[in-house]
Amino acid sequence: MKELKIVILDAESIGNDIDFSVFRKFGNVEIYDDTTPAQFPERAADADIIVQNKYKLNEDSLKHAKALKLVCESATGFDNIDIGYCREHGIAVTNVPGYSTDAVSQLTFAMVLDIIMHMPEYTSFVSSGEYTASGIANKLSPQVHELKGKTWGIVGLGNIGKKVADIARVFGCEIIACKRTPDPDFVCTDIDTLCERADIISVHTPLNDTTRGIIGKKQLSLMKKSAILINVARGAVLDEEAVADAVLNGKIAGFGCDVYSVEPFPVNHPYNKISSLPNVCLTPHMAWGAYETRVRLIGEMLENIAAFLDGKARNRVDKM
Repeated sequence: MKELKIVILDAESIGNDIDFSVFRKFGNVEIYDDTTPAQFPERAADADIIVQNKYKLNEDSLKHAKALKLVCESATGFDNIDIGYCREHGIAVTNVPGYSTDAVSQLTFAMVLDIIMHMPEYTSFVSSGEYTASGIANKLSPQVHELKGKTWGIVGLGNIGKKVADIARVFGCEIIACKRTPDPDFVCTDIDTLCERADIISVHTPLNDTTRGIIGKKQLSLMKKSAILINVARGAVLDEEAVADAVLNGKIAGFGCDVYSVEPFPVNHPYNKISSLPNVCLTPHMAWGAYETRVRLIGEMLENIAAFLDGKARNRVDKM
């Protein structure tokens, strides 16, 4: 019987501190730090299983993978995979739901607190020596605000959205939410009403035809000037040009983002106009990447493969 061949296309995007040799329990493993479209046909030609994180798998690429039986997406989102093509050609696709809930929620609050507490300004005041030179015990401008009593709007109530809601309640926030199917445990509203009412808006929805550009120029115009917007979902759920303009024109008070429609974003991306502002916190798609999170991710993918080989449907997004 032919030994299974497992190809890991972009190990570097998962981290060079992760042990990929654990996949060898299932067969022969080829590990590549990264894979270009030109390299894909040769690397995937006789692969039984592909493990990947960022690579775009569509008809143009998948047609070269003649032996492919399973794609393991090392993430929760799978908008980079043509699920329709995989269904038509009998290719199973698994994802890993819930593995990054704690890490992404953690970054969400790190961004909000960084902005609402004006941490860049205050830490710079001390590190620059200005605090020592001032001779004054306190510096109380710019104003900082408590989270208690604020209305936190959550767009998308999956695992991460619900975790953020739990933490925000501990801080004393009122929670409102926008989701496709209303949840009886939450005050749910449409996106425009949420943008109008919320002091803090965090986005946790997957990217699809209904969520692409869900927050655009209109929604930004409805927000309070004191509002803080956080995106840790997918870049294209926001109109990025409109967000940059809203920040530059003082239409919102702060913006944090870890995800972009093009990653890394190019020099002409609208966020380059705001990246150095003290009320903006941009990070390089690292919210999911805590070490413990990535170890959990590998473990879940091993379980997905074991289930597939045993004829069981575990985390099969092609069956949704």
